[in-house]
Amino acid sequence: MWLAVRRRWIGRATAAFWLFVSPWIVGFLLFTGGPMVYSLLLSFTHWDLLSPAKFAGLANYRQALHDPDVGQAVKVTLLYAVLSVPAQTVLSLAVALLMNVKVSGIHVFRTIWYLPSLVSGVAQTVLFIWVFNPEHGLVNGVLRALGVEGPKWLFDPDWALSAVVLMSLWTVGGNMIIYLAGLQDIPSELYEAAALDGAGRLRVLWNITIPQISPVIFFNVVTGLIYAMQTFTQGYVITQNGGGPSNSLLFYVVYLYQNAFKFFQMGYASALAWILFLMIMVLTAIVFRGSSFWVYYESQRPKEGRRRVRAK
Repeated sequence: MWLAVRRRWIGRATAAFWLFVSPWIVGFLLFTGGPMVYSLLLSFTHWDLLSPAKFAGLANYRQALHDPDVGQAVKVTLLYAVLSVPAQTVLSLAVALLMNVKVSGIHVFRTIWYLPSLVSGVAQTVLFIWVFNPEHGLVNGVLRALGVEGPKWLFDPDWALSAVVLMSLWTVGGNMIIYLAGLQDIPSELYEAAALDGAGRLRVLWNITIPQISPVIFFNVVTGLIYAMQTFTQGYVITQNGGGPSNSLLFYVVYLYQNAFKFFQMGYASALAWILFLMIMVLTAIVFRGSSFWVYYESQRPKEGRRRVRAK
């Protein structure tokens, strides 16, 4: 009898579980899982949206390996990620440290720093097109007032990507909030003990603050890397679905979009999408692998410490 009652309640709990998660499962299958499988199948075909798809095997992937525009797109995207992710990490952490004080009105300043992250990517890009305008832009206007002739920024292949990197720093408020939450979670006893030992601010920052929030830094680096590899809006809006001067703003997803909706090569675009997926997986795996050497979790012993214990 007890087994019958137990099975009955377990069955009800299981049914309730599936009932509540079923909307998410249906949504995932319809809008994520299904399209991903369909895209994978398309990557092995030639399809121009007008005629029936024709099986092409690995032809699209071989084409991508020999396409010079793919190489340029990968170069631009990786360079943008290498420049923007560390810059955003350092700036957002610095702002969070400045905002992590108990003074009157600090919530106003935190809100001001966070507000730009609420602006849509298109609106942000349109704003910075004016800011970096070589003739009437705000940046060059300030430089002229200082007696310096500014570059053409978005119209110069040597400066276009740098301008987009600077543009990405405008929305560090989102990461700042995450860092701020991590900073406020650090036990005050650690700082009190450091003060008793006579530790300076830099030593406290390096030996206490950074290790304690290293999981937060790791999270922001991973998500920032993934977002940077999928950059699209800035390149599309600035270049009007082009590649910018000398393809200096030909981001990978922009080139993918061109092949899908400008050249109508859906099979090739799908192959490019899966290549991007693999690149992001590899880069993320590398970051995860390296995290064991610098990310500190209170529930785990540092890796160097584990090695010493094993050696003993």
